[in-house]
Amino acid sequence: MGPNQVIEALYSSDWGRIVATLIRLVGDFEVAEEAVQEAFAAAVDQWRGSGVPEFPRAWIIQTARHKAIDLIRRRARFEEKVQAISAMAPAIEEPDYDTDEIPDDRLRLIFTCCHPALSPDSQVALTLRTLGGLETDEIARAFLVAPTTMAQRLVRAKSKIRDARIPYSVPGTNDLPERLDAVLTVIYLVFNEGYASTRGGALVRTDLCSEAIRLGRLVRTLMSPAPAEVTGLVALMLLHDARRDARLNAAGDLVILEEQDRSRWDQRQIAEALPLIEEAFRGGPGPYAVQAAIAAEHCRAARAADTDWPSILQLYDLLQRLQPSPIVSLNRAVAVAMVHGPLRALELVDALAAEGDLAGYHLLHSARADLLRRAGSSEEAAKSYARALELVTNDRERLFLERRLREVSRDVQ
Repeated sequence: MGPNQVIEALYSSDWGRIVATLIRLVGDFEVAEEAVQEAFAAAVDQWRGSGVPEFPRAWIIQTARHKAIDLIRRRARFEEKVQAISAMAPAIEEPDYDTDEIPDDRLRLIFTCCHPALSPDSQVALTLRTLGGLETDEIARAFLVAPTTMAQRLVRAKSKIRDARIPYSVPGTNDLPERLDAVLTVIYLVFNEGYASTRGGALVRTDLCSEAIRLGRLVRTLMSPAPAEVTGLVALMLLHDARRDARLNAAGDLVILEEQDRSRWDQRQIAEALPLIEEAFRGGPGPYAVQAAIAAEHCRAARAADTDWPSILQLYDLLQRLQPSPIVSLNRAVAVAMVHGPLRALELVDALAAEGDLAGYHLLHSARADLLRRAGSSEEAAKSYARALELVTNDRERLFLERRLREVSRDVQ
């Protein structure tokens, strides 16, 4: 790969761990992020002429450390910290900062971002930005808020950490439970962004999916015995990720669940996940465990026609009691359609649309269009597909919706 490709791949896969390392060194979110951005910019300029260094990530960290020192000096503060950072300088020849002996800075970063002094939404948003490297509009999509609102939330969260001197550390055992809900939410949203990217040509960002699964396993190992919801979340991510290779066909087009080639599903991950669901249910099922059980019903069916939709609907009923939300209600409506028909489900979706919470959510309009298509109302389906197309931001999903719109438009003619 050329320098640009290496830099792009490194930014995508290692932004979080590099920023986490810099935060440990400088103790300041703003300085760390700015220094890492400048280090990547320097790599673009220098690697084109001198070539890619032997250890690219180590080069970025070393350069970012120097940039951080410069930033601190320019701001005329933390002079004693400059000496401390210099003394801790990592050598550029070290093999890529990924040995078992080095503490996991990313885990410390998650728990720092999930400190109870921050609001729950700020905890999640800040971790997605600093650890996952998600852009503000990507995080805004996860929260269904405007990008400007999310930008303000991120600034306030960073200021709170700095002003309150929140420690950069993994909390003690007694403090872990109060942080766990936010930590799991962070991991789940990172996985969701990887599983269905907000924008661009790629439907799946494998790096984010893998990172979320790795972090879920890490938290599960950290907490012994592992709470049921940690186990349930790991199982849920494994099952969704097991279907990754079947979600696109050879031409790169999106393939919906019922049309996927199930021989391409990762049976190893499915086999790993199923016992975890049983373990999670023994501990008293929470929302993640129930969602994992829903995913398991799909994975157990050799063909789409074999799917046990009544069981899935019962699980959605349980999920709606445990964690009521418009998204859960929308997904439950799909299960209602498979058990009771599209017209019954349309009533539920139209009621959700009238409430307005999902008015800007393209999957609401896409689901409504599909139900209308199944009910034979092609003209109305076309209108809903058109509305979904106005809202979708991922190129692969857009192509799928355009194809569906062409199909129902032909029926209208």
